[in-house]
Amino acid sequence: MNGSATGAETAPTARPHRASWGIVFAIVLIDMLGFGLVIPVLPGLIMHLAHVPIAVAAEYAGWLGAGYAAMQFVFAPIIGNLSDRFGRRPVLLASICALGLDYLLQAVAPNIGWLVAGRLIAGITGASFSAAYAYIADVTPPEKRSANFGLMGLAFGIGFVVGPAVGGLLGSISPRLPFAAAAALALANAVFGFFVLKESLAPENRRPFDLRRANALAALQSLRGQSSTVLWFVAALGTWQLVHIVYPAAWAYIAIAAYGFTTQQVGVALAAVGLSSALVQGVALRRVLPRIGEKRAVLIGIAGLIVASVLYTVARTPAAVYLAVFVGALQGLVQPSISGLNSRAVDARSQGELQGAVQSIGSIAAIIGPPLYTQILARFSGPHAVLNLPTMPMLVSAAISLVVLVLFLRGARKLELTSA
Repeated sequence: MNGSATGAETAPTARPHRASWGIVFAIVLIDMLGFGLVIPVLPGLIMHLAHVPIAVAAEYAGWLGAGYAAMQFVFAPIIGNLSDRFGRRPVLLASICALGLDYLLQAVAPNIGWLVAGRLIAGITGASFSAAYAYIADVTPPEKRSANFGLMGLAFGIGFVVGPAVGGLLGSISPRLPFAAAAALALANAVFGFFVLKESLAPENRRPFDLRRANALAALQSLRGQSSTVLWFVAALGTWQLVHIVYPAAWAYIAIAAYGFTTQQVGVALAAVGLSSALVQGVALRRVLPRIGEKRAVLIGIAGLIVASVLYTVARTPAAVYLAVFVGALQGLVQPSISGLNSRAVDARSQGELQGAVQSIGSIAAIIGPPLYTQILARFSGPHAVLNLPTMPMLVSAAISLVVLVLFLRGARKLELTSA
């Protein structure tokens, strides 16, 4: 599982700016700090702007999340393909600057309509993660990509450690203050990247931009010609997005409904989610992956998620909730392991296209996931619940993770046959 997968891996990966992946790590980290800042206050802000109770606010949040994901479905392949044509640097810097301006818009939103517009724009700018992952593939040898994709997960984790905790504190002053702080971080990030970020994509590895290929289906059809395993791994990653989206889509609402958490407690608990995930992806993954391989790492990660979902359901004290959080951190092994294998299957000229397709397919799940989980929560909590079980979204996500397992194992088997 750790050996060479396909001939595509032999494409040159050494870059004069290989160390610059750390700069991309910093950019993604600051982006995630801004994203994490607003999570604890979004329920309260929706309730305030729409004049609705928490259960209805959760449904609003679900549709906001679906709109955010719909923008990523359209724009992630476009941004990924643009980065294959013009390079990663200009695409990343433009997206970060636009994100900062969008946070300013959300900070001053006078009504729910403005907030909706802000979240849609955020979906477009958030599609830049396809360029960030392509940057990592540019500057990392194939055999180390899973570990370095894990370090990108570390950036996400740290963002969720500091962001929600600080967002909860700032939100206790004003629900709009975290948005202003996120705007300041994003704009400072753009300035930082302008001066220190170097281009990773060599001129000889660039290819013309073709709008006909700048969508997920066309991209996958093209990439399939390099390796049929791509389709299975992309399907597994897209379904995994549906599993994992339960946390940003519904966890804050679950914590309020199931455990009676305050805004500050939600922020601290999400910080624990981020810390545990960061430790798994940034520390444990690099140590255990060479020993157990990607296949076993995925099996362990999915098992951890299923056990955590059961623990969330039976939890009656904050200590029990935190036990579930730390067990669930094992799921951090899944996405980097599949992504690393997937990246090896295509050549250096197609990394942006691949990552754009992955993000776009994942966004389909993100369109479905927020309304799915929040509607489930609405049906299983409150005075009119069909069954008082607010953690039902976690159990549903655990069941879907079994589909991920089947898809991944099918792709892994084809990869083994190809490399045999």
